[in-house]
Amino acid sequence: MTKIKKSEETRTRILEAALVVFRERGFERATMREIAMTAEVAVGAAYYYFESKDAIVMAFYERSQSEMQPRIEASLTESKTLESRLQAIISTKFECFGPNRKLLGALSAHSDPEHPLSPFSRETSTIREQDVGFFERAVANSGVKLPVDIKPYLPRLLWMYQMGLILFWVYDKSEDQRRTMLLYEKTLKIILVVLRLAGIPLLRPIHRLAADLLDVVYGED
Repeated sequence: MTKIKKSEETRTRILEAALVVFRERGFERATMREIAMTAEVAVGAAYYYFESKDAIVMAFYERSQSEMQPRIEASLTESKTLESRLQAIISTKFECFGPNRKLLGALSAHSDPEHPLSPFSRETSTIREQDVGFFERAVANSGVKLPVDIKPYLPRLLWMYQMGLILFWVYDKSEDQRRTMLLYEKTLKIILVVLRLAGIPLLRPIHRLAADLLDVVYGED
């Protein structure tokens, strides 16, 4: 075994051990010492690969994204409608994050963009923008006809919709998160109807108001 491969395996073992400890103890109560013991490495070795629990979570985010990416990209290539593409993206998230739903629930407390683990932070911007890119691909060539001043905002709005669903999901105590799946089904239908209606010329005054509002939210400072 090469030194590089051994190093990668040790890092992976520490990451896997951390996820186990986070599930059992919760993110806040877990310690690096407990993680090291579970991974059967020295505490110093754990700190060598990850300087903190935050660094471990960031590695979890990055690994999850890399694992989901080929699945989502394949689905986007195979699917033609916006509905099937959105279902592919969001359903993949639920499946991949399923084993760590409680961890995501604990991390949801860190929603402040100033916190490095927030999905809105500077530190997670690469992952976030790649995720928004999935929604850009979902919208492209999907037949959605929106005013030119609104369409550029749609991928980010859909990303926010996804984040809202995931937040509801992590706190959903119904069996197998049945309420989330029902919410997902119903709201997706509403979104698709709204998008179809949005292309009606009679609604142009509303289009302008919506564009102004979106510019306030997403425009430059």
